[in-house]
Amino acid sequence: MIPASPPNGKASNGFLSPKLPDGARDISRSPSPLGLIPLHSRYRNFIHRHEIPRKLLHVSIGFLTLGLYSRGVQTLQITPVLFSALVPIAVTDIVRHRSEKVNKLYIRCMGALMRETEVSGYNGVIWYLLGAYAVLRFFPKDVGVMGVLLLSWCDTAASTFGRLYGRYTPRLRPGKSLAGTLAAWAVGVATAASFWGWFVPYMGAFPNDPQDAFMFTGRLNLLPDCVRGLIGMEPSSAGVITGPLALGAMSVVSGVVAAGSEFIDLWGWDDNLTIPVLSGLGLWGFLKVFG
Repeated sequence: MIPASPPNGKASNGFLSPKLPDGARDISRSPSPLGLIPLHSRYRNFIHRHEIPRKLLHVSIGFLTLGLYSRGVQTLQITPVLFSALVPIAVTDIVRHRSEKVNKLYIRCMGALMRETEVSGYNGVIWYLLGAYAVLRFFPKDVGVMGVLLLSWCDTAASTFGRLYGRYTPRLRPGKSLAGTLAAWAVGVATAASFWGWFVPYMGAFPNDPQDAFMFTGRLNLLPDCVRGLIGMEPSSAGVITGPLALGAMSVVSGVVAAGSEFIDLWGWDDNLTIPVLSGLGLWGFLKVFG
């Protein structure tokens, strides 16, 4: 029998990531030695080291989200589909952890998209669906979509550049390098600038857009309304930035939110869940105060 999966999808000691020189574990990499997933041994660089199939899937979700957006599909129309996909995937994961035959078949079919930690842990797709569901269900349209885009692209950028160049930059904490964090920030800035600066204006409003679908409308307050009231500043155009300046500020903040959500470790929870939720909270909180 396959051992029961531990809490939060963490693998047992036999499946943990390799230790770094100081004894910490590099949780951003699949573990070595190879052997748990046969495809990883056969295509070591393509699948195991660089996780090319997994990253392609990860990145494609962002483009799929924009494709649905361009067709006028609202976020609350997507969440039931996500939940419908989550149930069978989660049930399959539970079943495979209780049957060695099922787990072997699952690994044979899905091995190219798995990390070896997922042999005894939960599939990352479960946390991806949960994170996307949460951010699309509970945040305004633009913040929800941005949460998915930051998960799809910034997490991939951080992993890719961290593995390529992390050894040449300071390590911020186990499994996180300055190279990866800067990559997440840069992609977050570019994503926000492209989304709010080009994609949203180009697509325009849809007839079925809910009320208050967009928190960022091209203007930001330099001071929160509560502070303006305390100092007696009358509501006016003073203390407000608009146009490219507002977009630039929003993009930089989005980059900081993306890098921060990718960097933070919440009790070992899977970052496919924490990144979109923390990104959504960060963007929502900033726009609630300065929007």
